[in-house]
Amino acid sequence: MRRSLEATGRGSPVGGWVGSSLVNTILGIDIGGTKLAAGVVDPTGRVVVAERVPTPRGAGADALWSAVRELVDAVLGEAVLAEAPEPVACGVGCGGPMTPGGAEVSPLNIGGWRDFPLRQHLIDHLELPVTVDNDAKALALGEGWIGAARDRTDFLAMVVSTGVGGGIVLDGRLLDGAAGNAGHIGHVVVEPAGRICACGARGCLEAEASGTAIAAITGRPPADAPVEVRRRAGTLVGRAVASVANLLDLRLAVVAGSVALGFGDDLFEPARAEADRLACLGFSRGTQIVPAGLGEIAPVVGAAAVGWRARGWEGVTEPPPIA
Repeated sequence: MRRSLEATGRGSPVGGWVGSSLVNTILGIDIGGTKLAAGVVDPTGRVVVAERVPTPRGAGADALWSAVRELVDAVLGEAVLAEAPEPVACGVGCGGPMTPGGAEVSPLNIGGWRDFPLRQHLIDHLELPVTVDNDAKALALGEGWIGAARDRTDFLAMVVSTGVGGGIVLDGRLLDGAAGNAGHIGHVVVEPAGRICACGARGCLEAEASGTAIAAITGRPPADAPVEVRRRAGTLVGRAVASVANLLDLRLAVVAGSVALGFGDDLFEPARAEADRLACLGFSRGTQIVPAGLGEIAPVVGAAAVGWRARGWEGVTEPPPIA
């Protein structure tokens, strides 16, 4: 069953076009291991309409694509009913890794897609320009645009959910890396003798603190995790953040995702304490770890920001300091 997102963007509610001189919108699509979300976003960051559905568990490539296509068609239909301007492009945030430009995606937490040509499928279906990027890099763009990192030129954005991902902005530029996969903080080793990760290494943050890992450790859904497990996850998140702060000379980490936001203070308090303990250099001391400012709607705004960035932020009323 589809579920409408009931969050806000730029102080305006989802679910209706209020009339404006703005003529362009972007279709944003977020693809995660737990949920799929899509929405139409205007140049102010306001989400006009948005929906989400569970990611089909254990589905093959075609069934997964069908779920994405049906969700997108439903959102575009709602946008027409809301009399919103038609999207001029599509931006996608998807779990990685992926090939350059997001031509083929192989999300570690979506086993049905390996080297799946997501971008071309969307181009053929939508007949629009499509840009695909890592979902946590998309989060960095959205939070730097109108979220908790607004006006900041150096920060880390993290998603702690089914998996753990990251996006890094330095000197006002989103780091891409050789194949577009920069920022994978989920594969920073935080417990050298820890659990085997889906990537093949041992003790990665994703293998210890993701929703998937917590479910495996406790035998129950992450939402039912005891407080000591929640706090341990926070400590490990803070350990990884401190390593990145020390390495890259930044003092802000913005954290989103169902595990992080669901655990709340049980995660954020030990994360801050561990970062304070380990980020001890003059330039990293005092690193902040804060919840994503966009809340539930962050993935859709971030995905749309991928599309706006590909267009050079053309038409965006308040472009962020992010290239």
